[in-house]
Amino acid sequence: MSTEYAIRREMVEIGRRMYEKDLVAATDGNLSFRLSANEFLITPAGSCLGYLKASDLVVIDPEGSPRSPGRPTSEFRLHLEVYRQRGDVSAIVHGHPPVCTAFSVAGETLDRCVLPEVVFTLGAIPTAPYGTPTTDEPPRIIRDQIKHCDAMILDRHGTLTVGPTLADAYYKLEKIEHTARVILTAKTLGRVRVLSPGQVEKLLEVRREAGLGGKILHCVCAAPASFPGGGVDEDELTRTITGEVIKIIRG
Repeated sequence: MSTEYAIRREMVEIGRRMYEKDLVAATDGNLSFRLSANEFLITPAGSCLGYLKASDLVVIDPEGSPRSPGRPTSEFRLHLEVYRQRGDVSAIVHGHPPVCTAFSVAGETLDRCVLPEVVFTLGAIPTAPYGTPTTDEPPRIIRDQIKHCDAMILDRHGTLTVGPTLADAYYKLEKIEHTARVILTAKTLGRVRVLSPGQVEKLLEVRREAGLGGKILHCVCAAPASFPGGGVDEDELTRTITGEVIKIIRG
């Protein structure tokens, strides 16, 4: 089995999982993989990720022109921009998870330090400003931000996750949608408590010692003078936060 064919089969399987887990609907979403410096495997235009075949996937060049039969997804510009900015990225997953998308519609973010495993693996999950899908706007909007993180929400347009493998990028999609569900549930129960700066620093120290790769943004914490040693409720946090992202942590 050729390496490319194995990647095609993996992309088909991940598309099926995304569809079955309601991380995309109908013909939403797309995936891609960097085959070489000049070739990228990408899902086709107008396709349902739940019913892809390995032969449906399209090979494109760095300008988006097909090098195999088929027409690439209209979001190919978004994928190519990520590859231009991130030489360490080999796979991209663009999903439309409903809770993450709803957060952006409501003007809510996932950039706070709430779940330790998310701080450890992804840090903050920023929300990119709105850009008209399928145009040059989304690639231009995410150009700088994607240099510093492996997962983001696209305002009103789902999520973008990247990694060294298709599985890695896909698991990041699952993780941020799960995070959104937990935070939404906590909101319905009354409040969202965040980790303290000290707790976050311990997590980041463990991450550094583990030598984890990828890029993460430092998430928003409560001010230590106001909230020593623990979390705070959302209303108190809103009154005391002095900035959104306070520094970039490179993995």
